[in-house]
Amino acid sequence: MKVYNLLSLLILGFFVISCGNSNQKNSANFSLQIGEKDENIQQGKAVKIQLQQKEAQKIDSVTYFYNGEKINVENNTITFNLPLGKNKLEANVYSEGNKTTITEEVSVHSSVKPKIYTYEVVNTYPHDPKAFTQGLEFYNDTLYESTGLRGQSTLRKVDLESGKVIKKIDLIDTYFAEGLTIYNNKIYQLTWRSGDGIIYDLNTFEKEEIFNYNESKEGWGLCNDGNKFYKSDGTEKIWILNPETLAEESFIQPATHKTTLTKLNELEWVEGKIYANTWQKDGVVIIDPKTGAVEGLIDFRGLRDQLTNNDDLVKSNHVLNGIAYNPNNKKLYVTGKNWDKLFEVKIIER
Repeated sequence: MKVYNLLSLLILGFFVISCGNSNQKNSANFSLQIGEKDENIQQGKAVKIQLQQKEAQKIDSVTYFYNGEKINVENNTITFNLPLGKNKLEANVYSEGNKTTITEEVSVHSSVKPKIYTYEVVNTYPHDPKAFTQGLEFYNDTLYESTGLRGQSTLRKVDLESGKVIKKIDLIDTYFAEGLTIYNNKIYQLTWRSGDGIIYDLNTFEKEEIFNYNESKEGWGLCNDGNKFYKSDGTEKIWILNPETLAEESFIQPATHKTTLTKLNELEWVEGKIYANTWQKDGVVIIDPKTGAVEGLIDFRGLRDQLTNNDDLVKSNHVLNGIAYNPNNKKLYVTGKNWDKLFEVKIIER
């Protein structure tokens, strides 16, 4: 009896190992070619797909999934729709009694080329040159600011006209403050790599709670639309957070017609769109929050030339990084890290 059981186990083990080796062999045998080499894949565009084999096998059927959703293949072409950005294309290949899953990353871009905008300076206001601006937001016509660097990070209430700091608290030295947003009379402030967000009472600046990030590892920019929070983390993702639980429930990946963007820093909600600047770039992109499609690019080159402390700045670090929109008067303001000026700007399509 013991010999019989042992023999059964050996046969079962051999069968499992054989199946495992067969699946590994099949996986190595198949590969996918998506489009032509370096082809730019855009939403709604038909792309040729080829299932390639190193050794010929009879293929019974193939099913394809994009971001977990089954998609149809007609005449060896796939049309990619949402979501934009980097996602998984899976092919389940059924061949000679085996199922083999092949996974490839595919980057899907917007089908629309962004509009290009320039700017006109409407008004100029003083700004504290010691403020390493990370977040900027109006709430009830009052300007709030988050400044960074370890040992120098602050939360501030600022008078727009004079640039005077009306109220300020310092963060502990281990925190490098990042973006902020205001929701239901509370201030939400991110920190960079500590994994912590801080919630304050709007009026007193008293710290009420610490919240942790979920899948995202860093905090960069933060804004809200009155129903949801949007959080950037330096990657290609903008996370969408539940404002009550602060759980990261989903994300978008901002994409132009050619590329998926990364290093989006300060975020601002402006009339149904997300405005975001790219770290170390003198530009702001306009993003559709539903799809991630980049609809516009505002070219702010030349704005730094109007600073009076420009010669004192290390230009690689002290860059554009402050976007504030006042919904009450529909005016847009921008500044940067350690800039001595804050600008009211008018956006003009080029």
